[in-house]
Amino acid sequence: QVHVVESGGGLVQAGGSLRLSCTVSGRTSSTYTVGWFRQSPGNEREFVAAFRWNGGHTYYADPVKGRFSISRDSAKDTWTLQMNSLKPEDTAVYFCAFDNSRIIVSQVQNGALYDYWGQGTQVTVSS
Repeated sequence: QVHVVESGGGLVQAGGSLRLSCTVSGRTSSTYTVGWFRQSPGNEREFVAAFRWNGGHTYYADPVKGRFSISRDSAKDTWTLQMNSLKPEDTAVYFCAFDNSRIIVSQVQNGALYDYWGQGTQVTVSS
């Protein structure tokens, strides 16, 4: 059974940085996709970033390009979302999602394709 756990959320002032971690246990496949999504009150869940197994290619939603970075710590089987230059509109619950399959590039932003989700971690950016 795959388990996904996020950590690292918190409160930060606008312009600051936070680092979120996603630890995945129980995975058995060497092909996978890891995604970060977020949801704020009254809004639908939205895609933030993704990491695909083949070469570690990364993908980002337009609102976070140039500010957020997703990477893998292979020693810990952990994926990190480094968030810089944070804005109040980045305030949301951030979720890590994992899938054991090869989600095609054009669909990495589709949350319905990810089988395993963490419980979420709150990120609050004050103005």
